[in-house]
Amino acid sequence: MKLFTCSRCGNLLYFENVKCLQCKSELGFVPEERALDFIDPIDDQRLTYISAANGKTYQKCRNYYEHAVCNWMVDVEENEEFCIACQLNRTIPNLSIGINKELWNKLEIEKRRLMFSLLQLGMDVRSKNKDPKGLAFDFLADHDESFSERDRVMTGHADGLITINISEADPVQREKMRTSMEEHYRTILGHFRHESGHYYWDQLIQDADAIGEFLDMFGDEDQDYSAALARHYREGPPENWKEHFISAYASAHPWEDWAESWAHYLHIMDTLETAYSFGIHIEPRTLNGDNLAVKISFSPYMERDFNTIFEHWLSVSFALNSLNRSMGHAHAYPFVISPSVVNKLDFIHKIILKNTERI
Repeated sequence: MKLFTCSRCGNLLYFENVKCLQCKSELGFVPEERALDFIDPIDDQRLTYISAANGKTYQKCRNYYEHAVCNWMVDVEENEEFCIACQLNRTIPNLSIGINKELWNKLEIEKRRLMFSLLQLGMDVRSKNKDPKGLAFDFLADHDESFSERDRVMTGHADGLITINISEADPVQREKMRTSMEEHYRTILGHFRHESGHYYWDQLIQDADAIGEFLDMFGDEDQDYSAALARHYREGPPENWKEHFISAYASAHPWEDWAESWAHYLHIMDTLETAYSFGIHIEPRTLNGDNLAVKISFSPYMERDFNTIFEHWLSVSFALNSLNRSMGHAHAYPFVISPSVVNKLDFIHKIILKNTERI
């Protein structure tokens, strides 16, 4: 992700900030500029604001001023209450239940990070409310702990609708799920990225006549999906899955292989952009350090050659894992990417470039 600074005083900001801690300016994220800017009210009721990024008039997203779970702005000429990220919400949690607002806020933070990456890639993001082929989110909760597993809300995707169980925003519950499902890397952002992969499979592969290339790379997507998942949970992944897949779950079905690969592609792109924004230069002080020495001197979103992106990612992920271990934490990126998976990531990169007319 880009590094944000206050356009009034130059103070460093986090993506989620609503106020600059140095000059106390109120902040709002302007999606079309990809900028977190100080906003000046232009009326006494503080309903409309001028953006420092482009001088245009904006209003706060309704979820910004009403629930404080968003910090994005809406161009007043669009005649919308919600920002482009919140327009995707079909169902939000019941806010009369105390903890639900806190959990929803955590979900919205990670959803906006997904949205930022999609905007950086130049992807088409449309609300299902406006287009049947668009994207929508249901944030739902289990209402009764006595429910059986089959009655619980299942995180997943169906025809552009992404359902997220809000318990994923509860670190205790998420850790229980991570342990029970033997998932070494389970995050809210990871869920958003994975499920968005299913949505963009429809847009980039099925609806774009790229199915032939997909079959060559990922396998036959016509195989029975339910039966494939049942087999995966019953028998587990093949012994040699690490040679061909980014995760054990990716081996269950070509659709899951695509979604897992898509999620990791977004992991890589967003993290490398952060490294670029901080001007990170890796030069290990070891005899064989030259193998990992890189200077992140480009934004991955502007790079056409995925091999260049991947070479830099190897160094950055190794450094990230080493830093995490120094703090007593597990690896930040606990994955080994095989040549077969690199080819899949390269395929995704090229499909996106083609779709956004950058090649």
